[in-house]
Amino acid sequence: MQVSSEQPTSTEARLQLLLFVDERPSSRQQIQQIRRYLKQLQAEYPFELQIVNVGEQPYLAEHFKLVATPALIKIYPEPRQILAGSNLIEQLSNWWLRWQQSAEAQANLVAELAETSTKPKDLENLNNSGNYGTSNVAAIRSVADSVEVIRLSDEVFRLKREQERLLEQLQFKDRIIAMVAHDLRNPLTAVSIAVETLEAQFLSTKKGGFSASPALLTQLFKQARSQAKIIDRMIASLLQVTRGSSAELQIQPHKLDLIELYQDVEAHIQDRAFTKSQSIQTDLPNDLPAVYADRERVRQVLINLLDNAMKYTPEGGTIRISCLHRTTQKVQVSVCDTGPGIPEENYDRIFEERFRLKRDEAKDGYGIGLALCQRIIRAHYGQIWVDSAPNGGSCFHFTLPVYSL
Repeated sequence: MQVSSEQPTSTEARLQLLLFVDERPSSRQQIQQIRRYLKQLQAEYPFELQIVNVGEQPYLAEHFKLVATPALIKIYPEPRQILAGSNLIEQLSNWWLRWQQSAEAQANLVAELAETSTKPKDLENLNNSGNYGTSNVAAIRSVADSVEVIRLSDEVFRLKREQERLLEQLQFKDRIIAMVAHDLRNPLTAVSIAVETLEAQFLSTKKGGFSASPALLTQLFKQARSQAKIIDRMIASLLQVTRGSSAELQIQPHKLDLIELYQDVEAHIQDRAFTKSQSIQTDLPNDLPAVYADRERVRQVLINLLDNAMKYTPEGGTIRISCLHRTTQKVQVSVCDTGPGIPEENYDRIFEERFRLKRDEAKDGYGIGLALCQRIIRAHYGQIWVDSAPNGGSCFHFTLPVYSL
């Protein structure tokens, strides 16, 4: 323990004081003067003095709600009193006689009660009331024990919070694993059908039978490839969850053409957009500079934002993706939809891991996509945010650094 006593505690001490000190050079002289003055007083009237270094025991200073040091606290007898400031010695000299008289009066009252009480329980009740008695004295005499109780209470509270956080995380991971296991069935089934069909066509052609048209073969390969990418993204999301948000995000930035990357992503989303009769509009300037970014990570961000846009945009709605050379150092990418939009008070919260709007709790999703997007963009020293689209819906924007030699 870092609580020290100025001198051995007298068993007859009826007054208990705590002196809070710090290590600031500017207060060193004042602390020395206070300690010398207290020694003079202690020579005339025995009292218990405990010295507490706030740098070593900050939680104890917080417990007593101190706002400045050095500070002297009379903790027994009640009521508690705190002296602080540059004139602390002057304050103490003004209060000293009253403190001494209060301690004597309290000691006499406890002695009288002990002598006259016919029921030990009566004295015990007085002690426990917090106004009189030896229980207060005993508790205060061992300030070190009090400090340890406070420290242990803080530690128990911290451990409980940590336990709650870990349990919540485990429950969340269990839900994610169950959802991913369920959602994997559809793309796996699609891949299996495509592969089995290709295998049947291959065996039929080998035996001289009917051969599928090149267009059908191309479509089957495209279907298998597309569904395999969906599975890959789902596995990547699952791995991200198991690592936790504190895991370091690794990126490998290179010169990257955003327009070429979008064209690759567009091939992935066209079928979904066609199914919902959604229109995808683009505004991608030909003179857009290359960015310095990790291709696969930025691809994750684009696909995630476009998947969300298609999910929330109704049938026949419009999705717009645009790029803007904002400054000489940054390129801005925007993905806007015509969905229900996001309440302004949740603009920041939607990027928190596991946060979902109440209206979306019944929809598919894991509540980690936007949090992952934010981590990826921040790893590129960019920004990501959301605001309202001009014609209703939401606009997600993110920035990436311009590639320079």
